Amino acid sequence: MDILKLENQLCFPVYALSRHITSLYRPHLEKIGLTYPQYLVMMVLWEHQQVTVKELGQQLWLDSGTLTPLLKRMAENGLLTRKRSEKDERVVNIIITEKGENLKQEASDIPSKLIKELATDEEQFFLLQKQINQILSLKSSQNI
Repeated sequence: MDILKLENQLCFPVYALSRHITSLYRPHLEKIGLTYPQYLVMMVLWEHQQVTVKELGQQLWLDSGTLTPLLKRMAENGLLTRKRSEKDERVVNIIITEKGENLKQEASDIPSKLIKELATDEEQFFLLQKQINQILSLKSSQNI
């Protein structure tokens, strides 16, 4: 086996699938005025209502340099507020607004639409998701 052939790589089909899935999200997210990275932020906020930038970065595997402009645009659009901690000014809290919370209902059917558009059944979908999460959790535990 020629290890340097594209067809023998794990990274390429994962990369290509990621791009494909993100493109499937795009029309659904455009209807509610979100980009894919903004949708990821909103999912964390719908679950927790308030997180620090550091916590958000850890959950989304993004650094603060990537998050800061994204969060600034989302704050300008009224989806969240950014507030420095009174205990430690280095800590920035991200808090969902009512407008941001209201988007949750509009987004609630997106995951089921994606499963259908991927032409897979739920069992295959959740198996793949589990396998990917296992790989990511190994990487995450090595960084500790």
